[in-house]
Amino acid sequence: METANKQLAKRRRLSGVVVSDKMTKTVAVSVVRTIVHPKYGKRYIKGTKYLAHNEGDEAKTGDEVTIEETRPLSSRKRWRVVSINKKASVV
Repeated sequence: METANKQLAKRRRLSGVVVSDKMTKTVAVSVVRTIVHPKYGKRYIKGTKYLAHNEGDEAKTGDEVTIEETRPLSSRKRWRVVSINKKASVV
């Protein structure tokens, strides 16, 4: 039982914004991070888009969510939505 708890603790968690919810039970999450160039020291922004499993179709475009690593669910989907941190404002 202890090994199962240790594996859960090792899973990475990222937070980002949902950019697409057009797929069934799947959302595309954009994660933006700031990187410092090793030689010149300039900070720049790099973004990555992850496909995450959204079981109840609760997360919608514009929501800020937290995603966590999981086993491979499809060819590109290796993350799942853990929580919705902030709902998008309705326009």
